[in-house]
Amino acid sequence: MKASVLTKYGSPDFFEFKEVPKPTPGDDDVLVKVHASSINSWDWEILIAKPFINRMMAGLFKPSRIKILGCDIAGEVEAVGKSVKRFAPGDEVFGDLSHCKFGGFAEYVCVPEYANALAIKPPSMTFSQAAAIPQAAVLALQGLRQGKLGPEHSDSVKSVLINGASGGVGSFAVQMAKSFGAKVTGVCSTHKMDFVSSLGADHVIDYKLDDFTRSGRHFDLILDVKGYHSISDYRRVLSPDGIYVIVGGSMSLINQLMLLWPYYAVFGHRKMGLLLHHPDANDLEIVKTLFESGRVIPVIDKSYSLGAVAEAMHYFAEGWTQGKIVISVRK
Repeated sequence: MKASVLTKYGSPDFFEFKEVPKPTPGDDDVLVKVHASSINSWDWEILIAKPFINRMMAGLFKPSRIKILGCDIAGEVEAVGKSVKRFAPGDEVFGDLSHCKFGGFAEYVCVPEYANALAIKPPSMTFSQAAAIPQAAVLALQGLRQGKLGPEHSDSVKSVLINGASGGVGSFAVQMAKSFGAKVTGVCSTHKMDFVSSLGADHVIDYKLDDFTRSGRHFDLILDVKGYHSISDYRRVLSPDGIYVIVGGSMSLINQLMLLWPYYAVFGHRKMGLLLHHPDANDLEIVKTLFESGRVIPVIDKSYSLGAVAEAMHYFAEGWTQGKIVISVRK
């Protein structure tokens, strides 16, 4: 089969498009014929091997345990192992393989059924749309849920600020927060403001011109995808019972949060937490419902062929992406 294989850390130019052995499913595996994949920040972090923990996962000196990136996939089940119960050949599926050693930038991938990574793709969803959803949409859903916003919570969260509202997670979070009834403020760069408005944000802030942490406004929930302010800055703009949830950002901010969390847990009602990524097919089912009702639609910025993963990664690194970048494995 064809695959885009990462041979070294550091640059998108180290991807090689070449023939590799087609995987053979074990007893518990689902063999998926991949139609599309998409790029997430975790793919980029493994590519550049930062933070260092990514080397522990993918290979200390070079990519050895994870050579084919691509967390998100959408495709068709080609074969299943004898112990597989929930899937059958011909099923159209999508899911997040980040806890299954990635593998989406290839024509085929094996996924253990017990990983709970796959869900059935609805007929109304294209393979490209399905590939854009799994990691980013579930992160957005889980982040809002941690902030007590979602269909299973009361309407106590009235105002939400999403820092990094134009990327993969942010574009889903804006749509979801609006669908759950919140007033949404999105923070992004100048050239992405119209895009964030089009997602349904009530207010959009250009982070290059305005510092929302000094605006005097307060929010019931801050969902932080970028993480470039200090913890004290974020606390200043939380409402008295507000919640801050970090989904991504600098390691220094994450370290601040982990160091100071015990203090903030004892003193004051404002809550601050780190969202730990957890792929979940049950949450994909919730996203499917939101999609089928028209409340959440994945936005695809650009689509690249499987042989152009290096070019796609270069574009991702430039920071111009609005929504998701999709890798079309099969035309």
